[in-house]
Amino acid sequence: MLFEVWAPTARRVALHVEGEELPMERDPGREGWWRAEASAGHGTRYGFSLDGGPVRPDPRARRLPDGPGGLAAVVDQDAYSWRHEWAGRDLAGAVLYELHVGTFTEAGTFEAAAGRLGHLADLGVTHVELMPVAPFPGVHGWGYDGVAPWAVHEPYGGPDGLKRFVDTAHAHGLGVVLDVVHNHLGPSGNFLPEFGPYFTDRHHTPWGAAVNLDAPGSDEVRAYFIGSALAFLRDYRLDGLRLDAVHALVDERAEHFLAELSAAVDALAAELGRPLFLVAESDRNDPRTTAPLHANGLGMDAQWDDDVHHALHTALTGEAQGYYADFARAPLAALAKTLTGAFFHDGAYSSFRGRRHGRPVDRGATEARRFLAYAQTHDQIGNRARGDRLASHLSPGLAACAAALVLCGPYTPMLFMGEEWGARTPWQYFTDHPDPELAEAVRQGRRREFAAHGWAAEDVPDPQDPATRLRSCLDWEEPRREPHAALLAWCRALIALRRAHVSPLVRLSDVHVDFDEERRWLYLRHGGLHVAVHLAAEGTAEIPLSVHTAAELASWGVCEPPEGDGLLRLGPHAAAVLR
Repeated sequence: MLFEVWAPTARRVALHVEGEELPMERDPGREGWWRAEASAGHGTRYGFSLDGGPVRPDPRARRLPDGPGGLAAVVDQDAYSWRHEWAGRDLAGAVLYELHVGTFTEAGTFEAAAGRLGHLADLGVTHVELMPVAPFPGVHGWGYDGVAPWAVHEPYGGPDGLKRFVDTAHAHGLGVVLDVVHNHLGPSGNFLPEFGPYFTDRHHTPWGAAVNLDAPGSDEVRAYFIGSALAFLRDYRLDGLRLDAVHALVDERAEHFLAELSAAVDALAAELGRPLFLVAESDRNDPRTTAPLHANGLGMDAQWDDDVHHALHTALTGEAQGYYADFARAPLAALAKTLTGAFFHDGAYSSFRGRRHGRPVDRGATEARRFLAYAQTHDQIGNRARGDRLASHLSPGLAACAAALVLCGPYTPMLFMGEEWGARTPWQYFTDHPDPELAEAVRQGRRREFAAHGWAAEDVPDPQDPATRLRSCLDWEEPRREPHAALLAWCRALIALRRAHVSPLVRLSDVHVDFDEERRWLYLRHGGLHVAVHLAAEGTAEIPLSVHTAAELASWGVCEPPEGDGLLRLGPHAAAVLR
């Protein structure tokens, strides 16, 4: 078997395989690369030492059986026998479901999560979006401190566990999207700087030195991350990738890293004969993120739209702190703007940032499906001090209103696990760092962060306490009880209505919203589908429809369809979907 590694500054490199040390030779055809032949097969442990230093795992390790600090293991990708053929599932018409393997079930494994996929198929979602599965120190964590972008976290089930999960998802007709992190690596077990210039001090990010996408040596760094992305799509039969915080990918080269990645994914899709897609998390509010490559865009198929979340959150809760402040001044107006134009900050002043932010989207040319809408995500729940979900504060009626706007709105909808039944289990920030100094630093950093907002240290869950993770696991008995069962049935009905009546070709210019800020009702229509919500806690909203007759498809709470006067009457905390 041929072993290769990129180590451009090393004077000598040795391969350590099955207890034997073998010198490696420079590859005459590739600058900075080393190579050696050795007898090995599926499961063989190996690593590299540079200039006589400690043995490190392969930066491109496909498996780390003993975690980030241990040796790599050879993975024969053909050793797994796929049980189900899969033609792929495109993002058009999708309903996504964000899932964290470690808390979807108390067992916290791919196998246990796969056992619950029938619930998602019955719900009607089309794709499971897995939070990151790259190896990280310890057993439990969010996954955003992974250190081996080519491998799969062993406590979840490793490479074969992920393949079995994807295979089972396909059996249920579900596509699988993987959240990947290219903007930083975790602080513990990151050996990449020993091998080469994977990071650069030319730019800085919230996590320190930036990933080297434009300094000397960046050709190989870009190839490293693009190769990882393509390997997951190909070897695990994934349908797409969600790219974490792409605004932190600092790249001053003429061809941006994202554009290069997009072109590579398009080429792989053509090679495999099935659709593949990329969804970006971006804070820039820049239409170029989802503009096609031929129009000098970055080629992302869609992006998360936090502005929709912020507007909806303030309309539902009345919260006005931090980045919610601008949205909370007139929340229904903000919601109307985001539902019709994607971005609230589209060049206007952002008080949270202290500057103007964003650019407007071309409503006539932009398909609504290119933006993901959601009422909750791992970020928006887990980055609260106590990880409290919306259902902890809202009436079932308001939760139903949120679901109607997201699931029957114009954008590609996404649910966070458990949201479909109004889960009241928190989803808190938890870690499992074996390094005691790092563990204490994370613990104290979390407390300092929220102390600035008035939280006492004892009220902020300890990320290192195993109970924090256990509290964050879904309670699968909840959906059997009320009001959870009713909300679950509501979400099922809404997704079915979306599948029947919402076209993935709707453009933003086809979306229209009326609202009354004082009386707290909002009326959304796109195509032949109409969604009305009344967010006030009392009284009846009389909502003038754009048509005089409408067929009620679904309603929550008191709803009186129009009887010739064109007025839809909704009771407090009520929602209706009509044609």
